[in-house]
Amino acid sequence: MKDSLIIVSGGMDSVTLLHEKKESIALAVSFDYGSNHNQKEIPFAKLHCERLGIKHIVISLGFIHDYFKSSLLEGAEAIPEGNYDDENMKSTVVPFRNGIMLSIACGIAESNGLKKVLIANHFGDHAIYPDCRKGFIDAMSEAMKNGTYEGITIDAPYTNITKTDVARHGKKLGINYAETWSCYKGGEKHCGKCGTCMERKEALRDAGISDPTEYEDE
Repeated sequence: MKDSLIIVSGGMDSVTLLHEKKESIALAVSFDYGSNHNQKEIPFAKLHCERLGIKHIVISLGFIHDYFKSSLLEGAEAIPEGNYDDENMKSTVVPFRNGIMLSIACGIAESNGLKKVLIANHFGDHAIYPDCRKGFIDAMSEAMKNGTYEGITIDAPYTNITKTDVARHGKKLGINYAETWSCYKGGEKHCGKCGTCMERKEALRDAGISDPTEYEDE
């Protein structure tokens, strides 16, 4: 039964979830909030949705770029390089981004008679991004349930697993991760040095996947 809407960025995690839950997804939504890498990610989201026959829409959230503070919104040179850890990546937080996206997705879901909103946050995000943590997701799901006639809830199946685990799911599904985007700098190729590139490399390696990504540093 197609009763779900998915928030799909075009990154590894959301593309994996898109394929894993394709039988239940009626609509996929990408949000363009003016980040360095939005224009690299979103075409991949569109590509995968077209292949799977899932309707895909892009919603502009330009106000986030105009009024929010984050290195994701300031240009490639503002993105920190090095490991994906708390202090190094804290500047990449876009305040309450998932809360805003989930709220909009909830309204769209109810407008289309859908019951669930899928999001691909995972355990590795928790230390850095408050709106990826289980406590937030559970609270937001409860708020959505109480604030809609349909009792819409969030389905976030990757909340308690790592990015390596997500990559293992993708391996079983036969996903070509060359057709996803991670790098926060948003250049022609993945930089290979920022936290998300490092995390991508580690996840693919630990999942036993030969990395198909083109990196600038290689």
